[in-house]
Amino acid sequence: MTLLLSRADVEAALDIPAALAALDAGFRTADRLPAAQRVRAPLPGPGTAMCLVPGLLPDVPAYTVKVNAKFPAATPALRGIVCLHALADGELLALLDSASVTAWRTGLAAALATHALAPEHATTVAVIGAGAQNRTALRALRTLRPIDEVYAYDLDPERAAAVGTAVPTARAAVEAAAIVLTATWSREPLLDADVLRPGLHLTSLGFDEPGKTELSPALLRASRLVVDDPALAAASGVLHSAALDPALATPLADILRGTAPARPDDRPTVFAPIGLPWQDLALAWPLYLAARSNATTPSFTFH
Repeated sequence: MTLLLSRADVEAALDIPAALAALDAGFRTADRLPAAQRVRAPLPGPGTAMCLVPGLLPDVPAYTVKVNAKFPAATPALRGIVCLHALADGELLALLDSASVTAWRTGLAAALATHALAPEHATTVAVIGAGAQNRTALRALRTLRPIDEVYAYDLDPERAAAVGTAVPTARAAVEAAAIVLTATWSREPLLDADVLRPGLHLTSLGFDEPGKTELSPALLRASRLVVDDPALAAASGVLHSAALDPALATPLADILRGTAPARPDDRPTVFAPIGLPWQDLALAWPLYLAARSNATTPSFTFH
């Protein structure tokens, strides 16, 4: 039987500390597995389609295939499914709502990296783009360190006010905080190198596909850049968008494993992930196990 996990099911079953631990372990071990693939295609009209495969992790007897469509003006902007298959024979174990899985796995990974890279004393956060992605990142970050103040900028001032103290510009948010979280659809840099100062940390979630950019090349070159996957970042992520030398980027896995220092100096740090298939599995597998033990979880027979 194939289980169906809706957005509500994902939200109800998610254990944030356990998911953070699973992502931390995944970053330390996922490079032992086959390279991830992201296939993206434009659609007629405003949307794009994307497939992420394979989602694999050591010691997990399953894999994921994610199929998404992105429509920036829609709510949610991302729609699709995460298919969870048995590794032994390909049986379809579960179908999960992709919007919620993606928002959480991206937000949790962002929080994990932000906590690792930001100075220990950094407790003020600027949120640029007050949508679902930054809300999950902020919620997860609060489980890792105390947050004293949140300043938010969004094209919708009411949405910004729902997250923190609304400010009139992205620059004003950065000037008020020690940690910056950006998650927008911008195709022009929102921030340039002149906002940088020693000890500042920025996590930019807007380099997840070609053409999107939130931070200028000058800002990136003046910072210590950390990515989740150097090869994918060079093919279609931050390194591609800003035409940067891959040698400038440090893999997050090296920092979490302790083979590279988190902050070797007082330069600003930037984490600019593209998002990896194994992250979907890191959330989907424990969610499936929890749902399998719940007699009320919907299911159907797949032929």
